[in-house]
Amino acid sequence: MNLYKNKPCEICKDHAIYENDAISKNYSPIVTDNNNLILPNDESAIREFYKDGKVLITGGTGFIGKALAEKLLRTCRDLSKIYCLIRPKRGQSVEERFKILFQSSVFDRIRAEEDGEKLLSKITCISGDITEPNLGMSEDHQKTLLDEVTVVFHSAATVKFNESLEKAARLNTIGTHRVVLFCRQMTQLKVLIHVSTAYSNADKEDIGETVYPIPEKITCDMYPNDVLPPELLKKIGEKMEKNHPNTYTATKAMAEWVVAEYADNIPAAIVRPSIVTAALKEPFEGWVDNTSGITGIMMGIGQGIIRSVICDQRLVADIIPVDIVVNTLVVSAWHTSVSGSNTIQVYNCTSGTLNPLSWEELGALIQRHSLDSPSKHVRWYPGFAFRTNRFMHFIIEMMFHFFPAFLTDTALRLTGSQPIMLSIVKRLRIMAQTGEFFVLHQWNFACENLLGLQEAMMHPYDYEVFNVDVTRLDWDSYMKQYILGIRKYILKDSIDTIPIAQRKLQRLYWLHKALQVMMVAIIFNLIRT
Repeated sequence: MNLYKNKPCEICKDHAIYENDAISKNYSPIVTDNNNLILPNDESAIREFYKDGKVLITGGTGFIGKALAEKLLRTCRDLSKIYCLIRPKRGQSVEERFKILFQSSVFDRIRAEEDGEKLLSKITCISGDITEPNLGMSEDHQKTLLDEVTVVFHSAATVKFNESLEKAARLNTIGTHRVVLFCRQMTQLKVLIHVSTAYSNADKEDIGETVYPIPEKITCDMYPNDVLPPELLKKIGEKMEKNHPNTYTATKAMAEWVVAEYADNIPAAIVRPSIVTAALKEPFEGWVDNTSGITGIMMGIGQGIIRSVICDQRLVADIIPVDIVVNTLVVSAWHTSVSGSNTIQVYNCTSGTLNPLSWEELGALIQRHSLDSPSKHVRWYPGFAFRTNRFMHFIIEMMFHFFPAFLTDTALRLTGSQPIMLSIVKRLRIMAQTGEFFVLHQWNFACENLLGLQEAMMHPYDYEVFNVDVTRLDWDSYMKQYILGIRKYILKDSIDTIPIAQRKLQRLYWLHKALQVMMVAIIFNLIRT
C-alpha cells in the first residue's frame, strides 16, 4: 500500500489526480479528505465480490437505481453485466425509456472516459413488470436471469404518498413478493438487497434495524409458491393505514415483512434510506435529476416563490445523499453474502442519529446559499420561514404565493404568453402537503448495522470509494453544492450566469424592500383612520 501526500501518483504522474476524476482503467487513485493519494492493489474485497458477476436492478430508471448502475459500472469494472428491468410507462415503450436512461447526466462521467462506451454496453434492458407473474418477462429472459444473475437490487416501487391502497400494495408489496419468489429460483444468486424506506415504521418513534411484524398471522407456508392474495393485502393494509401517514409507508412495511418471510432460504438484506437528496460526491457533487420532495421545495425557495413552509424547525431533518445510499447498497450486498448470516440484515441508512441537522439549520443553509448562488430564473428575492401555525401559513401563502402567481399569470395572458405560475405554486403546495407528516415528526433510528459496514471494510480503497460514513458529511459545503446542483441539473443554468443573477437579485431586493415599506405605510394609514 502506497500513500502519497500532495504529490502525484507514480502510476498516474502524467496527469493530475483530482477528487472527482474518473477512476483509471487499471488503478484507482483516490483523494482522501486530507489530500492523501491512496493507490489500492488487488485486495479490494468489494471489487472482488462483483468481479465477473451479473446484477439485476429493478427500478433502474429511478433516482437511486440509475445512480446505483453508474456506481457499479465505474468502480467495479470487472463486473460482467447489469440487467435493468423496465416496464412501459406513460405512453413510452421500454426501448424509449431505456434510451432516456442512457441520456441521463448520471452517466456523463463514464462517457468522458476512454472506455466509457464499453462500460455502458454492459447495461442490458429487460422488458418486464414486477407486478406480473415471473416479472412479466419472456421465457428467454427468464432463463437468462435465473441462470446468470448473482446479485439483485430491488428498488422498483411507487413513491407517491397519495396512491390508492390497492395500487400501492400491488407495486410495493405484491411486486416485492414476485421478485422474492423469482429470486428463490436463481441458481447463481449470492444476495438480494431490498430498498425500503426509513419511514416504513413511521408509527413508531424508536426504530431498530429489524423487521417488525404485521397485524395478521401469516406464514410463508400458507402461500409458498404463489403471490399473496390482493384481498388479504387489502385487509392488512387497511389495519396498518390507521397508524401510518400514507399508503406508501404502510405498503413498504408490508414489503419488508414479505422479504423477511419469503427470502428465508436466500441471503437477503433490507436497506432503509431516509429522505434521499442530491449527491455528496458521485457521480458529481450536487447531482440531482428530479424535483420531487425536498429538492422541489428548495428550488421554489431559491426562486423566491415559496415564502412559508409548514415544519417544526426544532426537529432533525434526516436527509441522506443519494451516493451514500448507493454505497450502502453496494457494500451491504457484499457484506450480507460473505457474512453467511441466516437472518435478514436491516440497515437504517440515515443521518439524524450520527450527524444531526435541524430543520432550522437546514433552512438557514438553503437561504444563505440561494442568495450566494442565485439562478437567473429567480422570480423574487428569496426569503422564507418554517411555521407550525397553520393560520399564519395560510395568510402568507395567499398573500405571497397565490396572489403574486395570479398577477404574473394575468400579465402573461395580456402579453399572449402561456400562464404557468399558478400551476407551479399549486404543484409546490401539494408537494409540501404530502411531506408535512415527515417534517412535523422525528424518529430515533438505530444505526449499529450501518456502523458495522464501516468496520467491515478493512481496505482503504473500499472505505473511501464506497463511503457510508455520514459523520464525515459537512452540511454547509454539501448544501452549497446541492444548490449549485439544482441550478445545473434541474434549471439547466450555467454557473457563468451567477453574476447576472446576482445583479437581478439586487434589483429584486430593493423592490422587495420598497414593497415592504408600502405595506407598512398602508397598514399605518388604516390604523390611523
